[in-house]
Amino acid sequence: MRDAYESPLASRYASKEMLGLFSPDTRYRTWRRLWVALARAEMKLGLPIAQAQVDEMAAHIEDIDYECVSAREAQVRHDVMAHVHAFGIAAPSAAGIMHLGATSCYVTDNADLVIYREALGLVRIGLVEVIANLADFADAHKALPTLGYTHYQPAQLTTVGKRATLWMQDLVADVEEIDHILSTMRFLGCRGTTGTEASFMELFEGDEAKIDAMNRLIADEFGFADLFDVCGQTYPRKVDTRILNALSAVAQSCHRMACDIRLLQHDRQIEEPFEEGQIGSSAMAYKRNPMRSERICSLARYVMADAGNAAMTASSQWLERTLDDSANRRIAIPEGFLAVDAILRLSRNVTSGLVVNEGVIEREVRTYLPFIATENLLMEAVKRGGDRQRLHEVIRSCSMEAVAQMKEGGACDLMERLACHPEFALTRQEVDELLDPALYTGRAARQVEAFLANVSALTSTAVRNAVEIDL
Repeated sequence: MRDAYESPLASRYASKEMLGLFSPDTRYRTWRRLWVALARAEMKLGLPIAQAQVDEMAAHIEDIDYECVSAREAQVRHDVMAHVHAFGIAAPSAAGIMHLGATSCYVTDNADLVIYREALGLVRIGLVEVIANLADFADAHKALPTLGYTHYQPAQLTTVGKRATLWMQDLVADVEEIDHILSTMRFLGCRGTTGTEASFMELFEGDEAKIDAMNRLIADEFGFADLFDVCGQTYPRKVDTRILNALSAVAQSCHRMACDIRLLQHDRQIEEPFEEGQIGSSAMAYKRNPMRSERICSLARYVMADAGNAAMTASSQWLERTLDDSANRRIAIPEGFLAVDAILRLSRNVTSGLVVNEGVIEREVRTYLPFIATENLLMEAVKRGGDRQRLHEVIRSCSMEAVAQMKEGGACDLMERLACHPEFALTRQEVDELLDPALYTGRAARQVEAFLANVSALTSTAVRNAVEIDL
């Protein structure tokens, strides 16, 4: 369809797996699974429901008549009851016992929890794939000296691999947060219109143990270890806040990494993948724009802003229930997942093919290494009898002269100036021996090794997807 708006997240960016999770089929089939689970639990606990009725419902989870649903919803203006009606037509023997004792949020909220849990699992897989790519990259370049930057100004040396571990560490923290959410997610169960389970007190004739057993049976069927202790009609919307905050955190980490890559690509030090026939600019044929990293940053900004929706919804729930959350949640949470899914697909692509221009990196290191090495030169000259304060002034004045020359387009000649200065008892050869970049990267390579060892359990189990994806 070309004559109506279509979300770019669906048409361009998100994976078929994530799109499938938030599809109408997944949502409404989960509703039917929940109705089957409710009927099965009620039957086991003694309510007048026959196995044949449960079996007929179970046989019609997949065959949803959407035309029937639409026609009924147009009449009753209620999506859940429209689906109950269509399910009853598909399983007529069970029509009279469907949704028994339940309110709409039994299917809508529990289905959301099921889908969000699965979606978080997909996000986790994407994160681990990106981390695994970066682990390979960091290991390969753990000892490659590169100019470090603070305030985006030249600073001491680090290594290319060590810089990648900074990106990895953020992403590992995101995995840990998602793992915590997954391990503590709770099920709503079937709690009634205000969360008091009053309808089930009637159905089970006041037997509270059976109500607890019913909720436990349904939760078990969907793989949830715990249920909320108390709730209103809905599950606590703080859950949505936790989820969107976690998605925002993933977006923040990927934005940081992609922004760094954009800066480094500007300096020609590291570049994102660029295919043979790729066009960088419609006007400037020579351009190699970091368009994937730019897209990561663009989508990440959307997710970070989107997280505010959950906070506003959670803070205005109006006692036991209000419906002004519904339309917002239908958009904010699925689109947050779809956007993060797109971000991680792009990040996986970028990190699997980063290009390291070692010649450019070495040139930058050599340009600034004389300034970085001055402290070592100072210490060596003092060891040979020099006066520390006088030597410091010599270095300062020679550095200013060398910088002034560089600003005029000349080469850095700081080492020549110092080597021939009478205050320094060092030959030019001795000065050059102190200009080995490896002397100035500190513990960077060993820090990379230690970090990779700590996350090896995570990266070694990564699912490597070899399928080419169109980005």
